[in-house]
Amino acid sequence: MSRADTAGAGVRVRRSWSLGLFAGEFTVTLRRWRTLALLAVLAAVPVLVGIAVKIESDGGSGGGSGGGDGGAGPAFMAQVTNNGLFLVFTALAATLPFFLPMAVGVVAGDAIAGEASAGTLRYLLVAPAGRTRLLLAKYATTVAFCLLATLVVAVSALAVGALLFPLGDLTTISGTRITFGEGLARALLIALVVAASLLGVAALGLFVSTLTNSGIAAMATTVGLLTTVQIVDQIPQLHAVQPYLFPHYWLSFADLMREPIYWDDLQKNLGLQALYVAVFGSAAWARFTTKDITT
Repeated sequence: MSRADTAGAGVRVRRSWSLGLFAGEFTVTLRRWRTLALLAVLAAVPVLVGIAVKIESDGGSGGGSGGGDGGAGPAFMAQVTNNGLFLVFTALAATLPFFLPMAVGVVAGDAIAGEASAGTLRYLLVAPAGRTRLLLAKYATTVAFCLLATLVVAVSALAVGALLFPLGDLTTISGTRITFGEGLARALLIALVVAASLLGVAALGLFVSTLTNSGIAAMATTVGLLTTVQIVDQIPQLHAVQPYLFPHYWLSFADLMREPIYWDDLQKNLGLQALYVAVFGSAAWARFTTKDITT
């Protein structure tokens, strides 16, 4: 075998090992009762929202014509009774401020610290994965969970919306009409943007997870930081720092339901998430690659 063939075989082995490591980590994460409970709660939120809107509309208060220029929640909520697809957007707007980031924070916070507290981190590092590859697999698992959790909310909302409300062509919050197929495409795009909006939380949680050997402490710290940042983002006197906080542009996904689409805040949101991933991802790598694994 030539040197090139040997090098190629080595690359394939490393790539196969990396994919296998990610698959194993993701499978273990999904098998945990805690993860299943988080996904169940996320799936239940659209059900509760849909039932509440249905009861209210049947009570005679009505859903309104929508198409206003209000925030994501009210603008979408006003349209739910007219078109069940809007329940997807309403559910994402309802879960993004707390439920989705909390779930991601729990998974990310437990990624490294949970292994350390269980005494399995040292055994993971005995395998030829290396610390960097293990850290990347942990973050990739958290990113995959971001997407899965968002899709659970979206699919649950779509099913409940189809069951309780009519479906069809829909009116954007700018007042223009688009087809149901285009609405579904935008719903998928919005779900992807919401998942991407959680990447900063995932990186922050992973960094916190490298700082302690207690999974509970890492999860609690991550959720606590998330809550603190969101409180700061609501204080008018701190408006100067708010554009640099990772949740500041989260609800910009509503601009995807305008015609034409407003891209400014969407781009700021994605750029801010990329910045947080770069900063806290680098900090997590620096900490984990020099960490003394004693358990």
